[in-house]
Amino acid sequence: MAIDTISGQQAVGQAAYDSGGIADNFDAFLQILTTQLQNQNPLDPLDTNQFTQQLVQFADVEQSIKSNKNLEALIQMSAASTATAATSFIGKKVMIQSVTQTLADGRAEWSYYAGGAADGASFTVRDEAGNIVWTETKDIAAGRNSFVWNGRDDSGNVVPDGKYTLAVEGTDTDGNPVEVHVEVAVTIDGIDFSGPEPVLLVGDEGVPLSQVRAVLGT
Repeated sequence: MAIDTISGQQAVGQAAYDSGGIADNFDAFLQILTTQLQNQNPLDPLDTNQFTQQLVQFADVEQSIKSNKNLEALIQMSAASTATAATSFIGKKVMIQSVTQTLADGRAEWSYYAGGAADGASFTVRDEAGNIVWTETKDIAAGRNSFVWNGRDDSGNVVPDGKYTLAVEGTDTDGNPVEVHVEVAVTIDGIDFSGPEPVLLVGDEGVPLSQVRAVLGT
């Protein structure tokens, strides 16, 4: 009885990245190998080299199944660990990468992280429509710094409460741009696990866990 070993090997290879497919082809491989041994011609037994190659592939398939199961277990452990870490943020104040802050009672505070010192850096506050409300130029030091705006425009008029954005740009002594990341402090109200990555809830807005830059406490 002739057995097509090549087609069996191809089927195993095609399912290498699917645990269910690997397991199915693993069983099929066993059946093929067993059938070959049962139906080999005593006068023309299975070639030793061919049999050895099939045993090697048998071991490879078995190892693939074990590796895949171990990988799935690691992924599940990682997901559980991430979920546990995310829930620990509830009720805590964290620093997130965002240029938007809420002006309330004449006060809005941002933090910014500068990759280096800059002389005469420009600070620009815009309203939700993108209009420039207030500007200032001052030197900044490298590292994390804070910036507080009093809620007045360039003419000294009080602007309404709401959401405003801050942009900080500066250059070093050689005229090269200094990288500046604007951040805001928020309190985490809850966690959304419906997507591929846990999302921190701040009021009715979501913040990806990857945007957290520092945990400030309660």
